[in-house]
Amino acid sequence: MREAMASFVAKLTFREMCVVLREQRGWRQAHDFFSWMKLQLCYEPSVVAYTILLRAYGNAGKIELAEEAFLEMLEAGVEPDAVACGTLLCAYARRGRHGDMMLFYAATRRRGVAPPVSAFNFMLSSLQKHRLHGKVIQLWKHMMEMEEANNVVPNHFTYTVVIGSFVKEGLLEEAMDVMGKMRASRLIPEEATYSCLISLSSRHGRGEQVVMLYEEMRAHGIVPSNYTCASLLALYDKSEDYSKALSLFSEMERSRVVIDEVIYGILIRIYGKIGLYDNAQRTFEEIDSAGLLSDEQTYVAMAQVHMNARNYDKALQVFGLMRSRNVKPSSFSYGALLRCHVAREDIAAAEDVFRALCKYGLPDVFCCNDLLRLYVKLGQLEKASAFILKMRKEDIQLDEALCMTVMEVCCKSGMIADADKILKEMNNGGVTMKSSTMVSMIEMYARNRTSVMQEQDSSSKALACQTDSSALNAALKSLLDTPGGSSIACQLIRKLAREGRTCEAKFLHEQLTQLGVKPEDSATATLIVQYGQEQKLHQAEELFESASTSFPIGAPVYNAMVDALCKCGNIEEAYRLFMKMADQGHSRDVVTISILVTHLTKHGKFQEVENIIHGCFHGEVELDTVVYNTFIKSMLESGLDKHLFLFIRWASKIFRAWVPWLTATALVSKQ
Repeated sequence: MREAMASFVAKLTFREMCVVLREQRGWRQAHDFFSWMKLQLCYEPSVVAYTILLRAYGNAGKIELAEEAFLEMLEAGVEPDAVACGTLLCAYARRGRHGDMMLFYAATRRRGVAPPVSAFNFMLSSLQKHRLHGKVIQLWKHMMEMEEANNVVPNHFTYTVVIGSFVKEGLLEEAMDVMGKMRASRLIPEEATYSCLISLSSRHGRGEQVVMLYEEMRAHGIVPSNYTCASLLALYDKSEDYSKALSLFSEMERSRVVIDEVIYGILIRIYGKIGLYDNAQRTFEEIDSAGLLSDEQTYVAMAQVHMNARNYDKALQVFGLMRSRNVKPSSFSYGALLRCHVAREDIAAAEDVFRALCKYGLPDVFCCNDLLRLYVKLGQLEKASAFILKMRKEDIQLDEALCMTVMEVCCKSGMIADADKILKEMNNGGVTMKSSTMVSMIEMYARNRTSVMQEQDSSSKALACQTDSSALNAALKSLLDTPGGSSIACQLIRKLAREGRTCEAKFLHEQLTQLGVKPEDSATATLIVQYGQEQKLHQAEELFESASTSFPIGAPVYNAMVDALCKCGNIEEAYRLFMKMADQGHSRDVVTISILVTHLTKHGKFQEVENIIHGCFHGEVELDTVVYNTFIKSMLESGLDKHLFLFIRWASKIFRAWVPWLTATALVSKQ
């Protein structure tokens, strides 16, 4: 270098020497020339010269030499500026030295130096390539802090990288916030940026946001990729918006978007769901002819179309075609094949597929439920019980549907203790079930308990009753812990009572009471009324007595008991209870009044009828047309003409429009 530059000694200015240094092609030449520069009289330590040297070392990957040059600059009393610091940061980023890069970046922050946007972009890009998306997000937040104070303005590349990392981390809201900043900067995102946001929004079920992003992209004249279209089609398929899916497919053909096997598979699935089985079959044959048929998901999609049409033999043919072409099956295709055999009620084939499925690890709850439901449907309770024990041994976590099937098998097989244990394990594991599922389980427990009590001997009955009560209590407690759980339980009591399943309704009523929960008066009343219709007065009286002893009861329960007494022919007790209810200030139901007056009239209890009529008038009971008719009929039959016309005169003060009708009815009946 000294020989080559001998003729230039004392002839170059410092600026010219920096230009020569910048033009050196290799790091060795730059190193040697910088050493020669320092020997010249016009040389003075400068951040410009050191920055050029740092860039030469960094481009060549000589990180150690770059670090030495930086330390030399500091020792020479030269304060590094943003460009110098950014150059070393880029060197670290280019070589993937992220630990050193972040340490040096932290040092620059402490010195109050903000690297330029180009340096940030180098760092962000390097971190993202190595899947360090958390570091990318951290660096982005630092950029936002420096944006106003140090004029660090993100550019198109910055936004693209940062949005990509937020998407990779599944942070949709944050990614959309960055997208908003990009729009505010009047920068148009690339198709890949729109695509990843559309895909993530689709996975989060944000259908409106997906459509908005797609329309915005099309407004900018950007042609969507097949990946973007596949995301949209999958969303439309999931939301059952099949008209939009088919419209998008037509638009893809017009825009000459390359349609790959994934899109064809989604299209086949959509055709099957809307009943266009011939279109699905034709599409499947077309992609097969075009040599695009290679993915197992496409085969499974076509098989599921056949299964939806109940063409199980054709579905098996598709699975056979996949096997003949050596397409490697996964748990996904085995799960579909299992559903096909379950639908055909072929236990042997279903068990073979399930064993093959187990080679891929623990089967999912859907496959377990499919096989278990098949056992239940065909009455193979021994196999079902053994399968449940196997699932418990392998610690398969139950979901709601599988839990419900397990409970059904346990109840039918007499495995109530196991059902109770499973339910408690689910509750302890924090698995929450829908109220409807818990109601079905409670109803199943109650039904099983009733059938067992009817069939077994006395010793077995006691054990079954104790076991069932324990299991039902666990299910009831779970239901009562949910909002409105008590009301839902009372709805079930009313439902069972109306269906004539009084034993189950009473059992559930008793369990609620034992748990310290007051059943709603409407539930108790419905059960009492049903006992009355079945002429089971003793049970009605027992329920009324226990309900009034455990909790304060309201008018609906009294009215129901009066109704039950009337239906069972105990008119005196019905009258006594009615008057007791009136004395206690409970509201008297007009239907109950009509029923009681009618029965008293039939038995010639006219004085009691008169007492009720006077009590209703003086108690300001709100009466309807049916009650007035009942009163008039009773007075006519009792011969109380005077009272009848006094009653009509009194009623006319309140119901003026009824006076002619009431009078005419009374006179005609009397004649």
